[in-house]
Amino acid sequence: MTEFDSKQAIESQRILDLLFSYMPKIAAERKMDNLLVLMADLGRSIVSADRCSLWLVDDERGELWTKVAHGVSELRIPKTAGFVGCSVTTGEALLIKDAYLDSRFDSRTDQKTHYHTKSVMTVPLKDSTGQVMGVFQAINKQGGTVDEFSEQDLERLRLTAVYSAKTVESAMLTAELEATQREIIHTLGEASEYRSQETGDHILRVAEISRKLAEYLGLPPDEVERIRLTAPLHDLGKIAVPDAVLNKPGRLTDEEYAVMKTHVDLGYRMLCNSKRKLLRYAADVARSHHERWDGQGYPLGLKGESIPLAARICAVADVLDALSCYRCYKAPWPEEKVKTEFAKMKGSQFQPEIVDALLEHWDDIYSCYRSQNATIDVDAIDYRR
Repeated sequence: MTEFDSKQAIESQRILDLLFSYMPKIAAERKMDNLLVLMADLGRSIVSADRCSLWLVDDERGELWTKVAHGVSELRIPKTAGFVGCSVTTGEALLIKDAYLDSRFDSRTDQKTHYHTKSVMTVPLKDSTGQVMGVFQAINKQGGTVDEFSEQDLERLRLTAVYSAKTVESAMLTAELEATQREIIHTLGEASEYRSQETGDHILRVAEISRKLAEYLGLPPDEVERIRLTAPLHDLGKIAVPDAVLNKPGRLTDEEYAVMKTHVDLGYRMLCNSKRKLLRYAADVARSHHERWDGQGYPLGLKGESIPLAARICAVADVLDALSCYRCYKAPWPEEKVKTEFAKMKGSQFQPEIVDALLEHWDDIYSCYRSQNATIDVDAIDYRR
């Protein structure tokens, strides 16, 4: 084997090692921003570049943007600007030895980042239909005896771009599906409010308060997000409750209360058979948010930790909102009265640790209600019982 062949073999092994080291990390990553960072790092390592950026096309704004330009935060440029814009327009790769000698070079990024670009490679990222959805850009060759990228470097960046394009397309599809699912959840939650005289902001407040409580309880970020997303569906079953009961201005009779209580089972049945884990998770919240820590709630009389945690948290958020806001059957309570009521319900209606989190962080959580002029209506303490 010649010295050249030996160097080639070593370089090929280096690239394979890099690919195998990055692939598990990329496969396990679900957040687009983190994914782009990993792929930019992979590209930079494979071609020995000083900087590597992965630009994505934003058709709505007619721009290219990146959160992965090493050394800087998010950048946005016109869709047709510079070398990356040229690769988007033509769908072709570029190999540039000296950027400042090329009329297509857009020096605005250098000006923003106080950087000097010399050698550049750009390779378009194409989706499964052949449409350009982004551009891989490597800047300034590092190491070795030359400071310019070679045709071999360009081929290596092409390899990285093909892999990255498939990964980005898959991540975008997943993100779109998740965004659609979140929108459906929010729309369903709003639907349960349209027929009542409560404002649609109720579900937004309950979701936000549930999120804060979950964070203050120290739950993992993924669990916090699930609770935030599913809290708006807690009263979905009210869609089937008659208006005469739902919007009655006075206290409910025992018969009316029995009808109102059916909303938890109705909501559960609407969600529990979904193929989506998030909606099945929401089904438990819908059914169990009127259970009590002491086992005196409904519909199953669950007690303590047998109640799903998300439902325990949502229950506190729901009652806080009911007491603090106007309802057709009650005026909002004064702040101190609400605070005192939660202290009384600690350990009976609500899990002590959740009430502790609420009271400890009261100023932050209650701040959204402070603009209201509240009066007390003690007879309406049942907040729809």
